[in-house]
Amino acid sequence: MSDAPAGGAAPPVVSLRGVTRVYGEGDAAVAALGGVDLDIDDGEFVAIMGASGSGKSTCMNLIGALDVPTAGTYRFCGVDVGGLDADQLALLRRHYLGFVFQGFNLLKRTSALQNVELPLIYRRVPRKERRERAREALRVVGLSDREDHTPAELSGGQQQRVAIARALVTDPLLLLADEPTGNLDEARKLDILRLLVELNRERGLTIAMVTHEPEMAARASRVVEFRDGRVSRDYLTRGGDVDVA
Repeated sequence: MSDAPAGGAAPPVVSLRGVTRVYGEGDAAVAALGGVDLDIDDGEFVAIMGASGSGKSTCMNLIGALDVPTAGTYRFCGVDVGGLDADQLALLRRHYLGFVFQGFNLLKRTSALQNVELPLIYRRVPRKERRERAREALRVVGLSDREDHTPAELSGGQQQRVAIARALVTDPLLLLADEPTGNLDEARKLDILRLLVELNRERGLTIAMVTHEPEMAARASRVVEFRDGRVSRDYLTRGGDVDVA
């Protein structure tokens, strides 16, 4: 999906240049983003932080092709996302992005296996193949023995693992996690964080995670902090060099 020249260095997975996002018009206009430059390279685990209203969630929505910039450019693996129509944006989300949300967003009366299969149904993957891939995704997140359980029969941490498996089943280039531990107790938070670190280290999965918790962000390899619609700090951590205790 890249526009990089043959033999050249691969472009960043995400590249924002001068990105602004303004809601409303005239005196009612609110600038959620005020000129953001940001690159996320293949294999990075980036934590995105900031106070409420800082612009971090708006930035995540733009990266996830759930919203569009007012100005500036967004390139995904070298492709100008601003040049894509609605159908192409849907394909970008469906084939290259995985989403994990704070609220799990699982179908309540559907088994873990069927929840994980759902993105593959939208991609019209044959039943046998999608079942095999869903089982493998559940194995990766440590839930092979829970595939027939509904969300009501799973703990909060297990439900989030199912949600992560659902995001992984399409083999995305980028996993977007929006406050993935926000609804969990401390023990379950660490379980999910360990899983994300493992996916990044062992599978090379590129991850962008919005969080307001410094202890969670510290386990990413890089932290990007937002303030007043701009990137205020961008720094590496020791997260990639230490174990999640």
